[in-house]
Amino acid sequence: MSTGSSLTPPPAVSARRGRLALGDRVFAASARGAGLLILLALAGVFVFLLIQGIPGLSVDPKEYGQGFETFWQYVGPLLFGTIFISLLALIVAVPFALAVALFISHYAPRRLATPVAYVIDLLAAVPSVVFGLWGGRALSQALKPVINWLGDYLNWIPLFKGPASPNGQTALTAALVLGVMILPIITAISREVFAQTPRLNEEAAIGLGATRWEVIRLAVLPYAKSGVIAGIMLGLGRALGETMAVTMVYSSSPKYMLNIIGDTSPQTIAANIANNYAEASADKQHVLIAAGLVLFAFTFVVNFIARWAIGRGERKLAR
Repeated sequence: MSTGSSLTPPPAVSARRGRLALGDRVFAASARGAGLLILLALAGVFVFLLIQGIPGLSVDPKEYGQGFETFWQYVGPLLFGTIFISLLALIVAVPFALAVALFISHYAPRRLATPVAYVIDLLAAVPSVVFGLWGGRALSQALKPVINWLGDYLNWIPLFKGPASPNGQTALTAALVLGVMILPIITAISREVFAQTPRLNEEAAIGLGATRWEVIRLAVLPYAKSGVIAGIMLGLGRALGETMAVTMVYSSSPKYMLNIIGDTSPQTIAANIANNYAEASADKQHVLIAAGLVLFAFTFVVNFIARWAIGRGERKLAR
């Protein structure tokens, strides 16, 4: 008896396989198209910034303001302020974000973890202008006693040299606002990575007599390190590009300074563009777009380094 007919699938099965193959091809083409579209959009933004920003490198020095003679003298303090405020926001947000993520994934009972996770996720949907209003009107008033205390007793530290701002609208306030804004991003990613830790790793640590904290330190954190770094870098990207919250919370100036409790603090690139673009001349607009190009390039480098660190961590775990 011939076996050829028995190996031939029925027509219904062949048709189903054909539909699945067609679906796979459509999905693959859609995914590929979406990826290429994102790359094209990113390239388009870069080309626009490059074309419109290059003329800003050689305009009349008076367009830079503040007595700056070159574009790099103008953008240097702004880049410093951007990095400075963003790092302060990370210092505020990262410990709380990791603690909340661990609480939700490993400590809280499910009936409590679920609503807490929802509330944290909802923070990401709050508009920047709302955070700016809250920081400029409510948080700044609540922080005035703290700022005065820092200026009175810790003024030997450059960060708190003062004199303290009487209205509480300082870089410290802005850093706290930005910290709250990037908190849900870091928390959400860290929570998901912590929850994906292999159960066998945790059970092995428990079987060896480890406490809950030792389980987290020895089994969870090493596994989740690359994901946590990714979450922190995404939060940093949000902080680097933030405009409205920083603009509304405190007065700033394009200068190198470390004082975070005074009336004036370092200005960020995004805030500088938001403050000056509407009334800028054509040459000044080119200068502002060139500053945006610097911010774009710096953000790209930061994310590239983060991607390299994540890949390096994943390769170590795979060994």
